[in-house]
Amino acid sequence: MAYDYNGTLVEHDEEGYITDISLWSPELALLIAEDENIDMNDDAWEVINFLRNYYEEYQIAPAVRVLTKAIKKKLGADKGNSRYLYEMFPYGPAKQACKIAGLPKPTGCV
Repeated sequence: MAYDYNGTLVEHDEEGYITDISLWSPELALLIAEDENIDMNDDAWEVINFLRNYYEEYQIAPAVRVLTKAIKKKLGADKGNSRYLYEMFPYGPAKQACKIAGLPKPTGCV
């Protein structure tokens, strides 16, 4: 299984998470988001960039509760809450956003 990105196949697992995170790019994120039916507006990009920075610092993709708390601390209570995140990523903010961000499946997600 792979995403066809600019004539290059980027392998992903059965759930759509890319297998080599070094191949991620914003353009690939748009392709994954389209596949997930997610509108990549500025707010969604803010979450994606937050996740990529979080992963770079901690080497782990956060589960939704950790993600919500971390966003609340960094971006404020209006963005660090489940309702806000689920509006953008309805099938699970951590799972869907991590997939679009090119990160592994978050720990603790089924």
